[in-house]
Amino acid sequence: MERVARASKRKSAGLARPDGRPALSIVIPVYNERASLEQLVAELHSVLDEFERSWEIVFVDDGSTDGSDAELIRLARDDSGIVNVRLRRNSGKAAALAAGFRRARGRLLVTMDADLQDDPRSIPGLLAKLDEGYDLVSGWKVRRRDPWSRRTLSRIFNGVTGRLSGVSLHDMNCGIKAYRAEVVRELTLYGDLHRFIPVLAHQRGFRISELPVNHRPRENGRSRYGLERLFRGFYDLLTVLFLGRFRHRPLHLFGGVGMVMTFAGLTICTYLTAVWLGGSGIGDRPLLTLGVLLIVVGVQFLFMGFLGELMTSLMADRRSREASRETDDPS
Repeated sequence: MERVARASKRKSAGLARPDGRPALSIVIPVYNERASLEQLVAELHSVLDEFERSWEIVFVDDGSTDGSDAELIRLARDDSGIVNVRLRRNSGKAAALAAGFRRARGRLLVTMDADLQDDPRSIPGLLAKLDEGYDLVSGWKVRRRDPWSRRTLSRIFNGVTGRLSGVSLHDMNCGIKAYRAEVVRELTLYGDLHRFIPVLAHQRGFRISELPVNHRPRENGRSRYGLERLFRGFYDLLTVLFLGRFRHRPLHLFGGVGMVMTFAGLTICTYLTAVWLGGSGIGDRPLLTLGVLLIVVGVQFLFMGFLGELMTSLMADRRSREASRETDDPS
């Protein structure tokens, strides 16, 4: 799925950790951003070279078609601080971030976009905010350099997401964020779930904060954010909320819906039974069909909840056995 390339000439700055791993990893998804890459690397060096900690830059080429992969190879040839991960096809930003997280070795991680709108000079502030005890710090583009249409869609997205999830951030989908490594190890990203990383982290009990960052106008390429993503984001939000609240207790959702429907159906059928006993015909009443349908569908929902609980229990038992084997392994 991915190829990794490393160079060996220009050395990354900072103090190396005893285990040889960098203290900081910068993870950057790339899709058709060739014109921005050289300037981005130069700006990152101007910031990271001042750090008294070791670092690496992990570029994830998400199946670019404009020669970004060749440009990354050229940049890495002269810079040992650059790690290139290449996805065979365009898989989306969530898949690119997941690949970068798997490859990153740092104790702290920063994600940012490759289009130069995220300012590398914001990185020290984000890391300082992590030092205050937070696990994830999201950037907040106070003065956005985007068209009004995108700013409007973003406000709608942030408002709805914050209201439903309970995570109140001004800019949920800001590309530049700082994480502790344990946060990204617990994230499972696919589809467009990268837009809900703060919500996913909050659901797992991590401390979330935000920090104003500098946002710059786009110099190259074009934005791929449109109205269709707003609708897709709504479905993804439902997925995140469902998994966060009912992943380990599916019977609470399906069972609750099933109980309500079954009770309503039984109430209707009890009423119709009383009417029938009183001598009135009920065979041609639509209410009879509704009552029977509610009972049948309600029972189906209940059994869906029981099946969900069974699958959850089996997965929990499997994880418990795997953890037990790791604990008992003398090696």
